[in-house]
Amino acid sequence: MGILTGIRRNFKSISRYNQILKVLMKYGFEDLVYYLDERKRYTFVQKLIPQAAREHALLYTKWAKMRLVCEELGPTFVKFGQILSNRPDLIPLELTLELEKLQDNVPPMSQNTAREVVEFELKDTVENLFAWFDPNPFASASMAQVHKVTLKSGKRVALKIQRLGILDVIVEDIKVMYKVAEVLENRIPSIKSFDPIGLVKNFEKSILKELDFINESINIERFYTYLQNDVSQEQYAIAPKVYHKFTTSKVLALEFISGIKIDQINELQESGFDTKRIANKLAVSYYKQIFEYGFFHADPHPGNLLVLPNGKIGYLDFGMMGSMLPRDISIFGGLFIAITNKDIHKIIRELQKLSNNMIISNMRDLEFDINEFVEKYYARTVHENEMSTILIELKEIIMKHGLKVPTYFFLFVRSLVTLEGVIEKLDPNFEQFEIVKPYLISSTTKKFNPIKIGKKVANSIIEFSDYMEDFPVDLRNAIRKINSGQIKVDLTHKGIDPMVHTLQRVTKQLVTSFIMVAFIISAALFIIFEVPPIWNNISLIGVASFMIAVLLGIRMVINISKGIYDY
Repeated sequence: MGILTGIRRNFKSISRYNQILKVLMKYGFEDLVYYLDERKRYTFVQKLIPQAAREHALLYTKWAKMRLVCEELGPTFVKFGQILSNRPDLIPLELTLELEKLQDNVPPMSQNTAREVVEFELKDTVENLFAWFDPNPFASASMAQVHKVTLKSGKRVALKIQRLGILDVIVEDIKVMYKVAEVLENRIPSIKSFDPIGLVKNFEKSILKELDFINESINIERFYTYLQNDVSQEQYAIAPKVYHKFTTSKVLALEFISGIKIDQINELQESGFDTKRIANKLAVSYYKQIFEYGFFHADPHPGNLLVLPNGKIGYLDFGMMGSMLPRDISIFGGLFIAITNKDIHKIIRELQKLSNNMIISNMRDLEFDINEFVEKYYARTVHENEMSTILIELKEIIMKHGLKVPTYFFLFVRSLVTLEGVIEKLDPNFEQFEIVKPYLISSTTKKFNPIKIGKKVANSIIEFSDYMEDFPVDLRNAIRKINSGQIKVDLTHKGIDPMVHTLQRVTKQLVTSFIMVAFIISAALFIIFEVPPIWNNISLIGVASFMIAVLLGIRMVINISKGIYDY
């Protein structure tokens, strides 16, 4: 049986290799025809090519042919192309634009097959599980399809069913991709810098995660929780609820959300919706995701956005999400504010922070490019300065100077481009920057929140006290190791006194600083809680604590400026 399984597996791989080679040869040949016609060379060869083949070859550019290759090779390569379109730092812009057009054109599974998948995953018959199951999907893609379902409780549900056998197909295709990447890396040295094997690894991780509907359900619940916790009046987004009882790694049950597709402008207007207001709500809901939640929908195309009867925006398909650290949110806020203030050095500092304080090899060139970028920004009208436009131009500068940015950056740029395309249809004169400005300011001022500062200071004091508590034990252990001969130290005496003096000075300054901070925090607490004695509604103890902290600070500054360190 083992031998037969091995033969079957090898035959499957050989069959797939053969199919891939046929498609590549087909489009490779067409690319040759296009090249000959474009350069007007070897006209005698062109005469040997059938007219129909020539006309078909001349219809598409080489970048469009790469897109067609992906579409013809099936879902794995379509997904690979879509993910690769998020990495314009690795592929030409023309190819990026083509790969963004990739579509899944696959007929749905048969009714019986869909039922079989559901019954196998949920361990019961469709009749026992649901009050009603629509055998015909209302949405279908390369990896899954969605059916309308009614639960026994009467709740309407959208049931997402993974295609039967799609995991095996994708795993087999990834094996082929690894082999191709290995050959490219070994045979074409110039491609090695793009790390083709690393690209396939990242793709494998991404697509296997997308195939796991449990992972998607976690994304939905996380997004849903952010929306539920947002009690502001400007919370315009809706996410479906997950029904865990009917959810597995291959079946996902979600609350059915009905509405009008956001790009159906005429239908929206006929239903009494103001498309300008819808554009505003969409922008606000999306910038909240980025600058408040730090967790955003990374594929906001019209098919994933609905306008609900109550005017809110319904988000669908959570397979691709972006996540940002609070630190990075603050950096982005500071970056955009620096651009509006024409602060070139601040822009560079924020870019350096974003790239983990990477050393700039040619600062003068970077300053020149940033200056040109800022001057162009101010020469345009407000409407032309969309966030995606700014980020795309910054992306070019980042790539030119070899700055390393977080992996989500390109996903962030692409999602904003998609979003602004949707907003443009709803309101061609919409000025996004006016909407996003409050969120930018808020993201940068969060770090100056007194409560957060107090917590940081308190944590630092606790960490310092823990360190001082552990220090004697660590010192004793170190001395024991030295005495036992486990540690050998070669010490050359070259002016050790100044070093000791410096250590004493630094220690005294640190201790004084911590005492100052303790007095400031104490003063704040005494004043806030109005600890008696009180004078003019202010705690005198609080004022006294604050004055002591000020005096200590003044004394330390005076001593440092005079060169007096032993105080």
